[in-house]
Amino acid sequence: MKKFLLLLLTILIPSITFAQETVEKGLDQKIDEAFAPVSEFFSGVIFFTIGGVPFVIILLVVSALFFTIYFGFINIRKFPTAINVVRGKYDDIENHGVEDKIAVNVVEGDLPDTIKDESQEGEVSHFQALATAVSGTVGNGNIAGVALAIALGGPGATFWMIVCGLLGMSTKFVECTLGVQYRDVGSDGTIYGGPMYYISKGLKDKGFVTLGKIVAGLFAVFCIGGSFGGGNAAQSNQATIVIKELMGLESESAGTIIGVILAIIVGIIIIGGIKRIAAVTEKVVPFMALLYIIACLYIILTNFSLIDNAFGLIFSQAFTPQAGLGGVFGVLLIGFQRACFSNEAGAGSASIAHSAVRTKYSASEGLVALLEPFIDTVVICTMTALVIIIFNFGGAFEYGGDGSGAVLIDGVSYEGAGITSMAFAQYIPYSNVFLTIAVVLFAVSTMISWSYYGIQSWKFLFGKGKVMDLTYKFLFLVFIVIGAAANMGSIWSFSDSMIFAMIFPNMVGLFLLFPVVKKQLNRYLSKIKEI
Repeated sequence: MKKFLLLLLTILIPSITFAQETVEKGLDQKIDEAFAPVSEFFSGVIFFTIGGVPFVIILLVVSALFFTIYFGFINIRKFPTAINVVRGKYDDIENHGVEDKIAVNVVEGDLPDTIKDESQEGEVSHFQALATAVSGTVGNGNIAGVALAIALGGPGATFWMIVCGLLGMSTKFVECTLGVQYRDVGSDGTIYGGPMYYISKGLKDKGFVTLGKIVAGLFAVFCIGGSFGGGNAAQSNQATIVIKELMGLESESAGTIIGVILAIIVGIIIIGGIKRIAAVTEKVVPFMALLYIIACLYIILTNFSLIDNAFGLIFSQAFTPQAGLGGVFGVLLIGFQRACFSNEAGAGSASIAHSAVRTKYSASEGLVALLEPFIDTVVICTMTALVIIIFNFGGAFEYGGDGSGAVLIDGVSYEGAGITSMAFAQYIPYSNVFLTIAVVLFAVSTMISWSYYGIQSWKFLFGKGKVMDLTYKFLFLVFIVIGAAANMGSIWSFSDSMIFAMIFPNMVGLFLLFPVVKKQLNRYLSKIKEI
């Protein structure tokens, strides 16, 4: 009965709000005007500059370079080993004499697709872990984020996205190894993990108890913000854009209406605990991701003669961008922002998911995780970029646009996923319907996943009570509506700020604990050699 009342409350509150707000004119604009100052404030704080370059970008690049060099270019040198781990070559190591066998308990309603598959009864193959993680990662960052990067920074932004993806492989390896190494297990068998735990527990082991608590707390706060922003508002924002374009909605309150509907759908899943919807989503999303990749390949291969020209623009404009695009550092910043948003390397969020994976050797899951940025950014983001660049060889829009991320195509303004949709429509009939469905499904799937990341951080800060859980979920649903109503510039600025804010405390943990990762890597590799 309690669950029914809770579900009813979840539906009624947005519905009443919907009834009140639809009678007003320009509601979307009012929400955007209220949210824009918040977005600008956080963006100004997080992206403070040194020598004209945001310090967080310097931190991200230097850290990724350091880990790449320290671990002997593990992103390249151990790439074949990672493939072998995924395909099960070393499964015998995992299956014999497994230490600390734990039956993982899944809390009803809190489990996103990427976690559920990875932790059923505490057992999962490395291939399943990678497949589910990639299916959860591939989404609107690949569709809308790449389009935004090219619209703002031109083709050269793609080059820096690829660089960030390659370097991010090393960072992802470190943070996911630590996530498994320092995961916590509740009295009921529930596994809790991520930067909050490896920062607090790892620094405690090194004698920095107070520092560990403070830094872990900061990460949890920023992760909650990231769940509201990049994992939520940015997703509903892009879903709203493609729905409005497909249906030709011009109402000044259309975004709010769509946001309320999305909030009801997500609310039923994360509050009502209705697993059937999530079960359908986890099957449909990987299928949609596969169809998206096939569609990109079709467009690229049917324009095979233009591929070398596209790559020529990507490399040339990475160092000599067109006038008005902000110079090399401006293009680099755009590329790294979008790549980090897409693959989350350095932000630490992926380690929350990987912490629940069954493995005896934490470094084995770290090796599996390093494949994610390669697949997500180096492969799929590059495919999207090629589609858009090939489309624009016909002069569809001007790179740089008005500097907001929106571009004019045939006199109509498009942004984010809308640009990708226009590129698809040029080569595939009715692709706008397919892409709209894909974006909405990716958005809902990502929101479910990030609600898990956020609530894990919320639990770390405020405990594991039901009232506090409900409070977080209510706030999460509110940001779905905000994301749908506000404009893309404000939402993505806030989202970037929250995702990149997570990098600061996460790097404290990575730099203090990377020797532990080295030890675990050597332990795993030495065991492999015994085979």
